[in-house]
Amino acid sequence: MNQLEQLRQYSSVVIDTGDIDSVAQWHPEDATTNPSLVLKALQGSRYDALIRDLGSELDMRNRHGDRALMDEALDRLSVRLGCDILTHIPGRVSTEIDARLSFDTAASVQRARRLIRLYQERGVGRERVLIKIAATWEGLQAARLLEQEGIACNLTLLFHLAQAQAAAEAGVTLISPFVGRILDWHRARSSMPNYHGEMDPGVMSVRAIYQMYKSQGYTTLIMAASFRHLDEIRALAGCDKLTIAPSWLEQLSQDSSPLLRALPAEIAAQERPPALSEARFRWLMNEDAMAEEKLAEGIRLFAHDTRQLEETLIQRWTAA
Repeated sequence: MNQLEQLRQYSSVVIDTGDIDSVAQWHPEDATTNPSLVLKALQGSRYDALIRDLGSELDMRNRHGDRALMDEALDRLSVRLGCDILTHIPGRVSTEIDARLSFDTAASVQRARRLIRLYQERGVGRERVLIKIAATWEGLQAARLLEQEGIACNLTLLFHLAQAQAAAEAGVTLISPFVGRILDWHRARSSMPNYHGEMDPGVMSVRAIYQMYKSQGYTTLIMAASFRHLDEIRALAGCDKLTIAPSWLEQLSQDSSPLLRALPAEIAAQERPPALSEARFRWLMNEDAMAEEKLAEGIRLFAHDTRQLEETLIQRWTAA
């Protein structure tokens, strides 16, 4: 077996892309998207008809200055792409709410409900969708409310054990620790040229979360994301899920050397710590410069790409 086949023995493989051809090629269980991936997927001509149809449905050529209507257009676009992806996978697709709502619990809940409604209108049940929300305190509270309504959530931009603990306490279905972005931060501030395997700070972060979840009986799944090299993926074999870009999937499929499980299947039980208060959560994040900076940066980048996506759509609609 090649290393991708071996990896699938230990972890559920998820694809990190908005490209339908890649989804169809690699047959992942689930798929994840975000504004950056959606924007990239629209660069070609594959979705020209979809964009034209969406513009006609909402009369966007003459009304793209309407903020509420533009928000709905973005949600409809995300759902259309999600529905396309779901035709190629047996599991769930993660669809992200607008990053500009990362500090607004009520608005996040409202947008999540609309995404689920739009999926249902196209014949897709909520059991096949994960609503992706930034792991701010406000995002965590939105996820808590949504999970109580039966809407499964994926907490993204996760860089700290406190975010993971708060997500588990909120009953969140899944979290996405960003391995590579943690590594980026440490590389930029360290004289150490390379971090490998177990010494990679992103890998160490996911391993700490895995230890906490499995020893304390939390049911929230861990989906490690944002990899910078194959050693990170190999060092996390055994994590519940790994969301991997197509280029890494290709390299794993070309390597037939042995791949062993890196994370233990069973961990001794431990008592859970006290539940996190908002004040404690915010203090722990404040004390970790990496987590605070990368969370803020990630929200800014996703917000930027959302604005770029809006501009791309407006250009297409006005040119039609």
